[in-house]
Parts: sequence; structure tokens; C-alpha cells
Amino acid sequence: MSTEERKVAVITGASQGIGSALVEAYRQFGFAVVATSRTVASTDDEAVTTVQGDLADPDTAGQVVETALEHYGRVDTLVNNAGVFIAKPFTDYTTEDYAAVTGVNLSGFFHITQRAIAAMLPQGGGHVVNVTTSLVDNADSRVTSALASLTKGGLQSVTKALAIEYATRGLRINAVSPGLIKTPMHQVEAHQALAGLHPVGRMGEVSDIVDAVMFLEKASFVTGEILHVDGGMSAGR
Repeated sequence: MSTEERKVAVITGASQGIGSALVEAYRQFGFAVVATSRTVASTDDEAVTTVQGDLADPDTAGQVVETALEHYGRVDTLVNNAGVFIAKPFTDYTTEDYAAVTGVNLSGFFHITQRAIAAMLPQGGGHVVNVTTSLVDNADSRVTSALASLTKGGLQSVTKALAIEYATRGLRINAVSPGLIKTPMHQVEAHQALAGLHPVGRMGEVSDIVDAVMFLEKASFVTGEILHVDGGMSAGR
């Protein structure tokens, strides 16, 4: 496949867990990938380009999108997978906690999405997928998550706003809203307790989220969707 024919996905938070699995999934789907995180490792795959950087820094966002354009000539999909989660009682959050969470979850989203959409518009099409959390819809007294709700809740709302803003210009904007997923973010010792937060009685697998993102990638008539992949958390208890 020539560079001109190959679609290109930009994936944030790509060094491990869901992010690294998404890189593999998009490659299997025939996309070239620009993968970014603070610690993402280089690869021998000629169709995967890595960019190390802090997404909270606008310069990183600019570098990632410019890298996609320079190497592959286009941006077709952006998966906003990067996120910072700090669980504390609300009054225990520090200024540093607030800066860390909002820097990636909000500022990072804003800068890279703005640049990616600007690259998509001249092509006449594109797709953005935001990874949020079902705690936005289902606050749980066992998981203190005010900053997650503040920031990921914003992503959930802006998903619909952007979907409507760009619906007639060929862009689709969707979100996947996970429950608690077995990633390096969660210690194995905590898995049993975390499983109990889901009505189905288990944690999700990385593959559950990857499958949801790839469904949205293929679903050309779906935009503005918040796809809950959460073992029933958002439905109730």
C-alpha cells in the first residue's frame, strides 16, 4: 500500500496497556501509526513512528501531528487514550495533582485534538475517539474520583459538541467509556476488589476496549456516541 493510500492513526498514551494494544490493532487494520507518550519506545516497524513527550506541553501536540504529516502525509484518526487518574478525597488534592490531571486530560486533549482536526478537515474526513471513564456517569463512594469526573466528564461532553460541529464536514467524534480494566495501572493484588465494582463481577480486559475502539473506527454512521464498556457500571447497581 502506498503512503498516499494508507490511513494514519495518532494514538496517545501509547507506551503500555490499552495504548500499545491500540497501536497493534490499527497496524493490523492497515493503518500507519504515530504513537506518543512520555516513555514510548522506538520500533522496527516502518509504519509506526514514535514521539516521546509530555502531552500537557502544547509543543508535544504540535510535534506529534507534524510528525504524522511529514512521515505519512495525513491524519485520519486520533485516539485520545492518554489519561491521568489520581484517587483522593477531594480536599486532599494538591495543586500539583490538579495540574497533572488537567494538564493531560484537558489541556493535552485540547492541543492535540485541535491540531489533528485541522489536519483532517482538508482531507474531507477523519475520526476522533476519546477514552473517558464510566465513573463520569456512575459516581461510586468506594472510588474517590472528583478530578477524573471533572476532566473526563468534560471529554464526554465535548465529544457530542464536536460531533455536531463537524457532522457535515466528514468528521466523526466518538468516545469509549471503560470500567476498570486490567492494565499496569492496577496492581494484581487489587484486581479482586476492583472486580467487585462491576455488576458482572469482573474487571475488563484490554481487548474489550480495543474491540470497542475498532468498532467505532468501522462504524461510519456512528458519531457523538459514548460507548460504555464497563461491565454494567453505568447501568446501575
